[in-house]
Amino acid sequence: MSSTAILHACTASIALVLGAWQLLAARRGVRHRVVGYLWVAAMTVTALSSFALRSDIGLDWLAGYSPIHGLSLFTLLSLAMAVRHAIRRNFLAHRRWVRGAYVGLVAAGVFAVAVPGRDLNQLLVAGPQDAHAASRLHARF
Repeated sequence: MSSTAILHACTASIALVLGAWQLLAARRGVRHRVVGYLWVAAMTVTALSSFALRSDIGLDWLAGYSPIHGLSLFTLLSLAMAVRHAIRRNFLAHRRWVRGAYVGLVAAGVFAVAVPGRDLNQLLVAGPQDAHAASRLHARF
């Protein structure tokens, strides 16, 4: 796996845990705000790093990007809208944007594990013995 893929997987994992905490824990106070900003940072790095990751399942006419990269664009929009609504104290809209971004994160994770040829599929489903095959899907800059 490339260093970008490792960064992407680590920040996605952090966002998965922090997001679950935020959705289940009390929704007021400094702790919620601090954990929320950490979650937004992890999600932002995850979404931005995805644009450096292209594989052979990407579309040639999109320079190797796949439809999952559209989710990254939507995630960036969702994060901006969630923060905007929180600042404006419109917590119902904030909650909807956050939940949508979190569902997208979970869906992308399922996609990454379920689709053959993806790094996480190679590592988790095919097994560590096939990890060298996953390294063929490296970041192209």
